[in-house]
Amino acid sequence: MAELINGLGDEIESFSAQLGLRIMRAVMEQEIASRLGPHGEQSHYRHGRQSGYVVYGGRKSALERPRMRTVDGKEAALKSYSAFQQDGKMQRAVARQPVRQCSTRNYEGALEDCLAGYGIKKSSVSRQWKAASAAELEKLCSRPVPNDLVALVIDGKHLRQDCAVVALGVDAAGVKQVLGLWHGASENSTTVKALLEDVVERGLSTSRSILVVLDGAKALRKAVGDLFGARALVQRCRVHKRRNVLEHLPPDRQRQVSWRLKAAWAETDPRKAEAELRKIVHWLQAISPGAARSLEEGLAETLTITRLGLHEDLIKTFASTNLIESCFSRTEEFTRRVKRWRSGEMFLRWSGAALLFAEKGFRKVRGYRQLHQLSAALQNLTLDSNQVAA
Repeated sequence: MAELINGLGDEIESFSAQLGLRIMRAVMEQEIASRLGPHGEQSHYRHGRQSGYVVYGGRKSALERPRMRTVDGKEAALKSYSAFQQDGKMQRAVARQPVRQCSTRNYEGALEDCLAGYGIKKSSVSRQWKAASAAELEKLCSRPVPNDLVALVIDGKHLRQDCAVVALGVDAAGVKQVLGLWHGASENSTTVKALLEDVVERGLSTSRSILVVLDGAKALRKAVGDLFGARALVQRCRVHKRRNVLEHLPPDRQRQVSWRLKAAWAETDPRKAEAELRKIVHWLQAISPGAARSLEEGLAETLTITRLGLHEDLIKTFASTNLIESCFSRTEEFTRRVKRWRSGEMFLRWSGAALLFAEKGFRKVRGYRQLHQLSAALQNLTLDSNQVAA
């Protein structure tokens, strides 16, 4: 029986496809029969057949359609025929293939050959992918922002000559969501501010305190400060900070400095941690003034999560921008077949589709069970700032 089923698999698929087309023809014939009317009182009459197509199995398939005219000689459209051409499966099928690293040039060979079809050539697939990715971008940039966000991670990624600036939110339950995407030549403050203003319009509150994790880019810091002011508790990415410091040092000193930085950031008392970091700055003055200046710049903001008194799992989570790096990794993999960006609109379409695809694999952040600590700390800071303002 197993051998028989394996041997007939292709024939069964082909038979099912042909059966589907037969059902479509029968539905169109039934519609014509119902609209002709009784003999002698016909409002329509048959007018032969014409070559056409329907969308079936994710592609266009040739189908001879019946025609019908009114008694005064005007063409009468068949609602069933129009419906069979617009089922949306073509776009959904095309949208799935680039996600799986299938280029538009190879799409035709990636589909099953059980039904003779057309409309799956490179140009047709490109049009369908453009429509599908535009819909994904619209979905990303128009959906509402959760009203219980406790943390915001912002970073930029250069893909060839273009830069994608992305905002990622974490809600009180530990769920991550891509909040917005903006395109620019670099991570300048204008680009970042435009992204944040768009997110605010969709529901992000600027009246409540929120933890904001950033790398060392001054443009990001400026944009966050302009929009949120003191409500933003900025945490500098420790990974970026350590990397920037080590780049100023000779190889024989890098390991020692890295070890001392990790030990200082592991200190649970924020005053002791800052004191130790100041000692490292003083020690680096004699080794590399550039490394000392790099560490001193924004030093206090590398200890924001320590001052909040968070659980060690939450400190590991929000100590860096690694939450958003996975998005960029998937986006880079997703777009590696693109030879060049023809426009900013194309860049946004591809990046938006890649981010939504990456989002489907998101898990809750490490330490999500302790996020009530962060929520409580932010609420207290909000109340304190409101009292001061009053």
